Amino acid sequence: MIQIVPAIDLMNGRCVRLSQGDFAQKKEYSAAPEEMAAMFADAGVRRIHIVDLDGAKAGRPCNLGVLFAIASTVRAEIEWGGGIKTEEDVRAALSAGATNVICGTVAVKEPELFRRWLEIFPGMVLGADVRGASLATDGWMKDSGKDISALVRSFPALKELVVTQISRDGMLAGPDLELYRRLKEEFPGIVLTASGGVGSMADVAALQECGADRAIVGKAIYENRITMEDIKSWCAKG
Repeated sequence: MIQIVPAIDLMNGRCVRLSQGDFAQKKEYSAAPEEMAAMFADAGVRRIHIVDLDGAKAGRPCNLGVLFAIASTVRAEIEWGGGIKTEEDVRAALSAGATNVICGTVAVKEPELFRRWLEIFPGMVLGADVRGASLATDGWMKDSGKDISALVRSFPALKELVVTQISRDGMLAGPDLELYRRLKEEFPGIVLTASGGVGSMADVAALQECGADRAIVGKAIYENRITMEDIKSWCAKG
């Protein structure tokens, strides 16, 4: 059974959602991040996906206080990403309560450093953000020109992979099923999390059929296309 992983995107300590990773296309929601995390945990999710958008833009973690507040009160794994550039950043996120830390830019630009992190931090996750056929870096603001499959193959110790199709992110128009099906066939031993485009529970079911292990759900929750009852019912099955 595929796991639903609800998303919380943070900007200035508040819940927001972007469209296609564009900071100019921001929508802020009234619920506090701590309240959202508590509702997700109460619905039975095992993991919550939190992105520090301020950190992604600044190149350093900026909302660790919010992470600490959530981790102090919620019984769920927390995967945290955004602005992780140094070993000190990784340790700070783990100390603040993250169970897993997502890294993308360093993995693309400094692969040897990321290999070291995979060895010393068991909760490291590769965040691969795809725009077209190329990986994006630096909070999705730069195009690396590099291929996702080649990047994943370069990390034999990798256990978890979060793949975001940027063109689908926040659009609620359905995920890139072919991308996830291809990656799962190519890397069956890696836990694959699909991100971008989920707009309904039918999309979650479709991702399960194509082999994804987890599905990040963000805007669909905040726009009430997927309800807490939907999440609770799905979690109860698995």
